[in-house]
Amino acid sequence: MTSERVCSGSGHALLLPTPALKCHRYTHLSMLTLEDGAGAALPQGGAELALVEDVDKGRLPDVVVETKMLASPDAHHSETYLSIAIQVFIPFLIAGFGMVGAGLVLDVVQHWVVFEQITEIVILVPALLGLKGNLEMTLASRLSTQANLGHMDTPKQQWSMIVGNLTLIQCQAIVVGFLGSVVAIVMGGITTNKFELDHAFLLCASSLVTASLASFVLGLITAAVIVFSRHCNINPDNVATPIAASLGDITSLALLAWISTVLYDAIGKQDWLAPLIISGYIMVTPLWVWIAKKNKHTREVLYSGWTPVMAAMLISSLGGLILDFMVSRFEGIAVFQPVINGVGGNLVAVQASRISTALHRDAELGTLADDDTVIFITPAAGFFGKGIHARTTRVLMLMVIPGHIIFIYTIRCMKAGHTSLTPLFVIVYLVAAIVQVAALLYIAYILIHWMWKRKIDPDNSAIPYLTSLGDLLGISLLAIAFHFLYLVGDRDADVGD
Repeated sequence: MTSERVCSGSGHALLLPTPALKCHRYTHLSMLTLEDGAGAALPQGGAELALVEDVDKGRLPDVVVETKMLASPDAHHSETYLSIAIQVFIPFLIAGFGMVGAGLVLDVVQHWVVFEQITEIVILVPALLGLKGNLEMTLASRLSTQANLGHMDTPKQQWSMIVGNLTLIQCQAIVVGFLGSVVAIVMGGITTNKFELDHAFLLCASSLVTASLASFVLGLITAAVIVFSRHCNINPDNVATPIAASLGDITSLALLAWISTVLYDAIGKQDWLAPLIISGYIMVTPLWVWIAKKNKHTREVLYSGWTPVMAAMLISSLGGLILDFMVSRFEGIAVFQPVINGVGGNLVAVQASRISTALHRDAELGTLADDDTVIFITPAAGFFGKGIHARTTRVLMLMVIPGHIIFIYTIRCMKAGHTSLTPLFVIVYLVAAIVQVAALLYIAYILIHWMWKRKIDPDNSAIPYLTSLGDLLGISLLAIAFHFLYLVGDRDADVGD
């Protein structure tokens, strides 16, 4: 090893001397060149290099302390309307058909014996479907940011990041599943004025199994999508969150319907089954907590990530209470609930993930870049401004109408639901959908920048609030739409007729 080396970056040749103990850090290097002429070209955007000299021994180290690949500083500005639309719309359609499938499943299972005898299960539906926003979409946003910052470029980094995050969402899924069932039991008890222990055990066990298994499977899929996106030079912010949701609703609903039916059939025959499942999850939770605590990537979230998840669960449960009430009045509302909630949640999650990545890239947590100093922007600036986020907002808004038309007519083609798709119904439904998405995208910009300014990482906190608010807004606007159609129509079960 020679006593000095030359490193060229950003057009400058930098000499690394050995006479003193120093730490050198060079950013956006385009070429690394040794004195003997050997060199290596670095990827677009370059890399950040940190190394330490041991002066007392008068030599350079044999090991580079830290290297980090950087994205091109102008990469996010090179995204056009078309590139954003293509990258977002295809996963959005895939996710939408998953939501349509979930709506078809809910339309069928609402007539199953267990759903009719234990109506509190319907209250659980938005809370458990909301887990994809609380956990999987948050995971997708967190991993997308890390991938864009170059922290998932090696197999070792990927393994550490993915294992830590999967154990973390298991902890969160078990806790949220348990508390969601408690909320459903309490809300159901308030509305029916009765309590049955067997039904309480069934609700709790069904919620735990659904939350745990769905989160594990979807977490694996999300991580795989992000790693694959990086290899294909696709921005994971655009594709990861919709893909995470594509199977989320239908998987959660199918699991909930299956396990609740199994446990309902076991009442009076195998009464020990539900308590055994609950006990097993209680016993294994400390193991997941220990693993997540040992992982440096999830340690902080394990302590600070509970408030948004719990708040989101409560907000989604309020939506479940509205759904439980509306299903008893309008059977046709069930098939549209996962669709309108899912579309709003997917689009706002894409926006939230992109804004969060931009903040991580351009500024330190707690400070805002010059073009982001105004947090409480006007709606005009949010939708018609010149910035990259306003551009993305316009692209996402343009997807609402064609997306929903495709989804609701897919439902019609499959002869599902109890509502005729008349022109009046379609117009009222689309107005509700547009209002929901517009409100969510506007709130997302303000909420994420507000969190960032207060040193709250939006990757861990924003999406749960936004998707649960989307659930509440979606079911509320859908309920208003159905009630309006009922009043202006012939006042029968088919509000579209």
